[in-house]
Amino acid sequence: MKLFFKFTLLISFILTSSLSAEKVYKLKMATTWGPTAAPLIDSAKNMAKLAEEMSNGQLKIRVDASNKHKAPLGILDMVKGGQYDLGHSASYYWKGKDIAALPFTSMPFGMTAPEQYSWFYYGGGLELMQKVYSKHKVLSFPGGSTGVQMGGWFKNEIKSLDDLKGLKMRIPGFAGEVMAKLGVQVTNIAPGELFTALERNTIDALEWVGPSMDIKMGFQKIAPFYYTGWHEPASEMQFLVNKKAYKKLPKHLQKVLTTAMRVAAYDMYAQNYNMNAIAWDKMKTENPNIKVLTFSKEIMDAMKKANAELRADLSSKSAELKEVLDHQEAYMKKAREWTKMSDYLYLKDNLK
Repeated sequence: MKLFFKFTLLISFILTSSLSAEKVYKLKMATTWGPTAAPLIDSAKNMAKLAEEMSNGQLKIRVDASNKHKAPLGILDMVKGGQYDLGHSASYYWKGKDIAALPFTSMPFGMTAPEQYSWFYYGGGLELMQKVYSKHKVLSFPGGSTGVQMGGWFKNEIKSLDDLKGLKMRIPGFAGEVMAKLGVQVTNIAPGELFTALERNTIDALEWVGPSMDIKMGFQKIAPFYYTGWHEPASEMQFLVNKKAYKKLPKHLQKVLTTAMRVAAYDMYAQNYNMNAIAWDKMKTENPNIKVLTFSKEIMDAMKKANAELRADLSSKSAELKEVLDHQEAYMKKAREWTKMSDYLYLKDNLK
């Protein structure tokens, strides 16, 4: 009898283990992006596809674009509250809720994408990000970089600081704070409403991303002055994960999920770089009216001064933000020396 009982337990254990190994875990992910906003939405979709393939179908993730959940700027709240298990967005969209999370997207005059990825994965940035997001009961991981973003589309040329005063511009994040300090009327508008706002003169200027995403929006038809970047040198998206949902996954699926995120994030950076090259080649041919300009030294100096003052002021009010900014600054000083020696001097000596 005892032998039969032991045998029954053994069979039960084997069957349970087998069923557990084959159990399918279904998660839902909300994104800030519309269904055609490549490569942003692609990063989320590619991650879900990779996770399913690497888990042999055990991990299935449904990706909802913003037209599905109707809250493009509410991703953190939805993941935090458990309406969604995962999110894909950018941390500067909730700077009003948690200012310390803002630098994990990008900071004006900050790190380039390669520098920032090094910081995240090898310089302690990822650990610091988890510390900041822990109070929200959410995990955060790099979600794909757009690299250096362009400084924006303007209906009129910006020749002096006076031209910025009273200008209505869509520009999010810390850069918006900088522009506001220079007299710009800053607003944050959801991606799907940008073209209409520009067309109807609700705004006079906007920044979005770069040629690959801008060309599809048609901004060049209305605002022909295209300024080079300063404000988002390494805009990193974020994958957010509800901690409870994450802990319910077996260890091997947790690893599958984080690996899929890492692969999809860097793939988006490469994809976007390629798309920008192709889009700009098309833009300069089909839209010869576009004037690519760089802000004057007067304006750039004023931006840098405003940026430094704002950083100091906000850091004095938030020890957590100060910790993140100081950590980034210290790493950038080390990384930038190599960037100068390698990329900068190479380009300086070889560009015609």
